[in-house]
Amino acid sequence: MKKKVHFISLGCDKNLVDSEKMLNLLQKEGYEFTDDETEAEIIIINSCCFIGDAKEESINTIIETGALKTIPHAKLKWILLAGCLAERYSDEIGKELPEVDAIIGTASYDRLCEVIKELEDREKGLSKTIPNKEAFEKAPESNLIIFKDKLDRLPIERDRILTSGGHYAYLKIAEGCDKCCTYCIIPHVRGHYRSIPMDELVREAEQLAADGVKELILVAQETTVYGTDIYGEKRLPELLHRLCEIPGIVWIRLLYAYPEEVDERLIEAMRTEPKIVHYIDLPVQHSSDLILKKMGRKTTLESIKSTIGALRAAMPDIAIRTTLISGFPGESEEQHEDMLSFIKDMRFDRLGVFPFSPEEGTPAALFDDQFSEEIKKKRADSCMEVQQEIAFDIAEAQKGKEVDVLIEGRIPEENVYVGRTYRDAPNVDGLIFLNTGEKKDSESHGRLEYMTGVFVRARITGGRGYDVIGEIL
Repeated sequence: MKKKVHFISLGCDKNLVDSEKMLNLLQKEGYEFTDDETEAEIIIINSCCFIGDAKEESINTIIETGALKTIPHAKLKWILLAGCLAERYSDEIGKELPEVDAIIGTASYDRLCEVIKELEDREKGLSKTIPNKEAFEKAPESNLIIFKDKLDRLPIERDRILTSGGHYAYLKIAEGCDKCCTYCIIPHVRGHYRSIPMDELVREAEQLAADGVKELILVAQETTVYGTDIYGEKRLPELLHRLCEIPGIVWIRLLYAYPEEVDERLIEAMRTEPKIVHYIDLPVQHSSDLILKKMGRKTTLESIKSTIGALRAAMPDIAIRTTLISGFPGESEEQHEDMLSFIKDMRFDRLGVFPFSPEEGTPAALFDDQFSEEIKKKRADSCMEVQQEIAFDIAEAQKGKEVDVLIEGRIPEENVYVGRTYRDAPNVDGLIFLNTGEKKDSESHGRLEYMTGVFVRARITGGRGYDVIGEIL
């Protein structure tokens, strides 16, 4: 009888895709899932270490989960650690986190069941039969199993168990990154950029559509250079056109598009294909040419403005999301003030600001003129104060517009539906709250006219902070 498994997925949406594929592998092998940690014999943690806070969350999760091994009524035998923290700190984990029994590298998540089989064989006292001897090793001074393939490998698992509710899904089109920004650890834990062949992506998307997915959200460390490594040129527009042909897919959303790689072909595909929503995540990180150069970014302030201008000229209704880093080493007060002016001038629809996190192993962690956490946070807060006013104004300016809304749930006691418009990516952007016009009584209370995952037409009636409110037409 297979052991019960509890799965914890941390970090970004790209990590979530790996988690969903690991869940499918476990299901195919007959493992039973449980939401009760005390009932689980195996707990798998798919970890993150992109910035300090993510690393801290992953470590705390390991320690808290490990405590279950000391609780008499809990059944936990093994903790398996996957993801970026596992890849980056595999040597240290054996010494510092004895709670962990096995590590699976980022290029090896599709070998999860092989690792569990090794633990089960050890439990039975059997000799090791290791399918991939080069990937297995024992950590010094511990019984920890480390299973890490070389980072140029592309895991082959494509089937998934969706955890997003079934009406939207992330489609990871590539792994790794070649940009080598001075503040980023991703190339060290995810490897070089590796595009997934287009035919495989189309087949995966067709299966997602057959399973009821209405919205595809394209993700990678960088989506805009898709295809350069295997086709010799950027093929994102071609991929988008092919995905638009899939019946059942209604929305296609594009995240993580580096501004210097957004070209006329991509803009034209977004403008002309009805299924591609007029939304783009465009991480610019800073407005100072000097800071951008220190960051290792391949763009300038003028080219960023030019890209934003081209997007808005082609699609006046486009929603642009971006991210900025505050308190980068050597950032002057004048450069910070310029960034505040940049935010005011650009009027981004969505914006996130991260205080600079000095990640060990990156060049920027060793730069001179590092700032205190207090200063970095203060600068981030001032950026968000400027953006908040802009975001609230933009939300209020949507009043009177008619939009398609993807229903995501309902607040029964208020007879209000919750959904997203094309302007809202899940979990990071705002929501729309839709009044049904029904009276709250015993007959209507709790009745679900619109199921999660259906589209309705609505009119926006006003703003509510970062969100909007509306009514179903």
